Amino acid sequence: MTASVTSETSRSVRLKTATRDSHGALDKRIMAGDIFANRSNFARFLRVQYRFHRSIDALYANPALDALLPDLHERRRLQQVRRDLQDLEQTLPGADIAALGDDLALPAALGWLYVAEGSNLGGTVLYKMAAALGLDRDFGARHLAAHPDGAARHWREFTAALDAVVLTADQEQQVIDAADTAFRSVHGHVEREFC
Repeated sequence: MTASVTSETSRSVRLKTATRDSHGALDKRIMAGDIFANRSNFARFLRVQYRFHRSIDALYANPALDALLPDLHERRRLQQVRRDLQDLEQTLPGADIAALGDDLALPAALGWLYVAEGSNLGGTVLYKMAAALGLDRDFGARHLAAHPDGAARHWREFTAALDAVVLTADQEQQVIDAADTAFRSVHGHVEREFC
């Protein structure tokens, strides 16, 4: 989906506008899974997170992306999700997870990382809700805990770097398309885990 925005609008704002529908549908579907009803439902959510983060993990090791985005390697959350699943004595999802290569075109990689980093920001709200299940940064919800510098600051640093990357008009659309694909990919993981 594309939306009409002015060329003066930052890339991160254009991405938010252009992916509003797919993002909103994903949020509604996740919450329809009643993920805070019990630890079993929350474990399903963790499996969704694991599938997504496993699929994008190679991007965090890409030197070209690391040069453009601040502390990219430190933003990686796959190991935290894995530990959260282990805390709840869950088996990790299988090898059927399609992983993106570390050679993904720059615009597509930026779109996927926008979704991942945005979920980190949104995760701070979920983190507070997970407390009702006895989960926190030391047990079961570590991947949702805010960065020590604060989630908002961490997000602003990411979006400032994202917005600074010089791209052509065609590449701008590729970023939007990739972000939309990433949201739909996570939606597919939700459908699989909450069927």
